[in-house]
Amino acid sequence: MKYTNSGNIDTRSGFGAGLTQLGKTHKDVVALCADLTGSLKMTDFKNNHPERFFQVGIAEANMIGLAAGMTIGGKIPFAGTFANFATGRVYDQIRQSVAYSGKNVKICASHAGITLGEDGATHQILEDIGLMKMLPGMTVINPCDYNQTKAATLAIADYQGPVYLRFGRPKVPNFTPENQVFEIGKALQLTQGKEVTIIATGHLVWEALLAAEELEKKGLSAEVINIHTIKPIDKEAIIASVKKTGCVVTAEEHNYLGGLGESVARTLAENYPAPQEFVATQDTFGESGTPAELMEKYGLNARSIVTKAEKAIKRK
Repeated sequence: MKYTNSGNIDTRSGFGAGLTQLGKTHKDVVALCADLTGSLKMTDFKNNHPERFFQVGIAEANMIGLAAGMTIGGKIPFAGTFANFATGRVYDQIRQSVAYSGKNVKICASHAGITLGEDGATHQILEDIGLMKMLPGMTVINPCDYNQTKAATLAIADYQGPVYLRFGRPKVPNFTPENQVFEIGKALQLTQGKEVTIIATGHLVWEALLAAEELEKKGLSAEVINIHTIKPIDKEAIIASVKKTGCVVTAEEHNYLGGLGESVARTLAENYPAPQEFVATQDTFGESGTPAELMEKYGLNARSIVTKAEKAIKRK
C-alpha cells in the first residue's frame, strides 16, 4: 500500500484539536499549561472552558503537583509544556507524585526531539523517551502525524493511568487515516515485506515509508511497522515480523540509548535474536539549525534507513 501525504502540518496541532474535542465530550478533562498556551495549541480549550484551564506560569514542578492533586477529585489533567521541561526539569515530581502514586495524569510534551530546530541543544531533548519509559507504570506514546496525534490525545483520556504523550513543532506529512481508532500498545503494520523489518516511531515513520519505496526500487521488500506506543511495546508484532524478515532497523528521533531501539533489542534478545541496526542520534546533544538541516546532519532520514537496512540484510 502506498501512503499519500494529505499536507504538512505540525503534530502539536493534532494535540490541540484532540484537546478541543475532549473539552466537549469529557467534562472531567482539565488542562494545565506552563506559560506556553499558544505553542501547545491549547488556546481553543482555554477559550471554550476557562473554568477548566489553569495557567501556572513558568513553574513546571508546581504544574505536575497540581495535576496529581486534581486526579484525587476525579479530574483528568492534561499538563502541557515543552518536552525538555515536561521531563528533565520535573523528573522528581513525575516520579514521586505521578508514577509512584499511580496518578491519572497525562503529561503532554511538545517541541520534542531535534526538530525543535533553531532553539538549540538546551531545548532539544533527546532523552525523554528513556526517562519516561523507565518509570514503573508510565505509558509512553509517540505518534507520527497530525491525525494520529489527535487520535492518541482522545484515546489517553479514556485510559486509566499516567501517560507521556510526545509530539513536535515542525510541519510534517499527514498520512494516516483521519478517523482512525488509536489502540494503546498496538503496533500498526504499514507495509508487507520479506527482506527487512523497519520499525519506526514519530517523525521517522514517514521516512521509513520513503525508505521502503527506495528499497523496493533495489529489489528489496521492507516491512514497515509504526510503533506509536513505546511502552507497553507490541512484542508480538515485532517478533512476528522479524521471524519473517530475519533482520530489523529501528528509526527514531531520540538518542539510541534508552529509546525505541533498545526496547526492540531487548524484545528480540529475549525472544528471537536477529541482526539490528539503529537510526537515532548517537549519544550526543543537538545544536541550532533548521529541522531539515539537523535531520540531515544527524542521519535521521530515509537515506540513512536505506543504508542501515542494506547493512542489516547483509548481516543475516
